[in-house]
Amino acid sequence: MNDIALQRPIAASDAGTGSDLQSERLKSAWLFLAPTFLVLALVAGWPLVRTVWFSLTDASLTNLDGAQFVGLKNYLTWITLSSGRTIYRGLLADPAWWGAVLNTLKFTVVSVSLETVLGLIVALVLNAEFKGRGLVRAAILVPWAIPTIVSAQMWAWMLNDQFGILNDLFLNLGLISNKIAWTANPETAMIAVLIVDIWKTTPFMALLILAGLQMVPKDMYEAAKVDGIHPIKVFFRVTLPMIRPALMVAVIFRMLDAMRVFDLIYILTPNNAQTRTMSVLARENLFDFDKFSYGAAASTMLFLIIASITVIYMWLGRVNTDGAAR
Repeated sequence: MNDIALQRPIAASDAGTGSDLQSERLKSAWLFLAPTFLVLALVAGWPLVRTVWFSLTDASLTNLDGAQFVGLKNYLTWITLSSGRTIYRGLLADPAWWGAVLNTLKFTVVSVSLETVLGLIVALVLNAEFKGRGLVRAAILVPWAIPTIVSAQMWAWMLNDQFGILNDLFLNLGLISNKIAWTANPETAMIAVLIVDIWKTTPFMALLILAGLQMVPKDMYEAAKVDGIHPIKVFFRVTLPMIRPALMVAVIFRMLDAMRVFDLIYILTPNNAQTRTMSVLARENLFDFDKFSYGAAASTMLFLIIASITVIYMWLGRVNTDGAAR
């Protein structure tokens, strides 16, 4: 009994020491993260706050300082005529805005889905043992390493209806009978943008998924091989569950990038309603049309939509902020 009584204060003392150590670690972590949070607040937080403020005013490029508060008029307002008819105005009543939202969602769903599937296939190939694997891994990253503006301009030349190499190739193969204006034709403009984006960003998805594949223990594959399990079953029962956290993180990173796509579409298909995204529409109103407050409202809505989709995706996918799936 005496020994037990003597051990109790020691155990309490150890618990207190562990708690103090954890507290010190937490303080150190916040201390090291403070500069990062400060930089984010300056370069991201403050511009975001200003954008939200301008969306609630009548600001223009020539009169930013003299902007007056108008509330939610840039988002939605209405007037009821004497005849009883109600006319709605504002961003949320603008068909061009909803068209841009639809284009953005369409681009995001198709591009991210295809890039995930193709990236997974490429990652599986690069994860296999074969001669020259290191060279292939380096070469596959070339499209992703090329700046987007450069790759967009390069593909614009290739897709040109007069001297583009793709039209000549398809004509020689008998796939088409006449040259196609890929980026100017409303029926093919979005397809052209998707082709370029998938070509460029699939290596990025492959790289992230490959990192997840490298973490799968080789012993699991050896055990499955000894047990005679079919490779397809091994993929769905072993590989896919093991790389799910990396796959979820890769998808959310790519989705965030696709939702705010701007430069690729601005170079390939300028002034095309079939491919105009939320970012492009916001930029047009901010600078081209001198409707700064209206463009700020579009930018704010873009932020809210991306934030909402990200939260829903992380909740449905049970993704923790550390990248692990629950």
